[in-house]
Amino acid sequence: MNNYFKEATLEVKKTRTLTGAALATAFTVVIDFFRIVVTQSMEITFGFLGIVVAGMLYGPVVGGLVGAMADVIGYVLRPTGPFFFGFTFNNIVSGVIYGLFLYKKEPSLKRFAAALLTENIIVILILTPMWLNIMYGTSLFAIARVIRCIVLFPIKLMAMNAVYKAISVAKLSNREV
Repeated sequence: MNNYFKEATLEVKKTRTLTGAALATAFTVVIDFFRIVVTQSMEITFGFLGIVVAGMLYGPVVGGLVGAMADVIGYVLRPTGPFFFGFTFNNIVSGVIYGLFLYKKEPSLKRFAAALLTENIIVILILTPMWLNIMYGTSLFAIARVIRCIVLFPIKLMAMNAVYKAISVAKLSNREV
């Protein structure tokens, strides 16, 4: 495991990685502006996909950095309420989780589901309610949040799989002959 993080940390030194991470950050920020509002407490956004791609291609370290940068830049461009580092931390944790599950591993629907489930439990069901409780005194448990995770799970899973397939096609077409 130690060697895994050392290898993932070395990714940061590569120009190709920095360029890809910048693109993933920009993609995350831009795509997060487009939301499908289902109800007042549920909206669908695909900004998480840039963080998934960064974790998948460059590892947990770069995934976490992309998550942090995307959150801060997104907030600067479109502030929604007061800035709170807890939500930036959520994005960092998400990037690390996706990197741990997907970097240099054989991609599969099972692996995507495990990464998404872990991210949902840690970030959406544990950390986010904690931050909202600190900021606004809201309840630590909300059934609406659980329902939201269940409803959005297959949508996010299909989106992750589609992005993986698109990346695979792009890699195949970029191979040198």
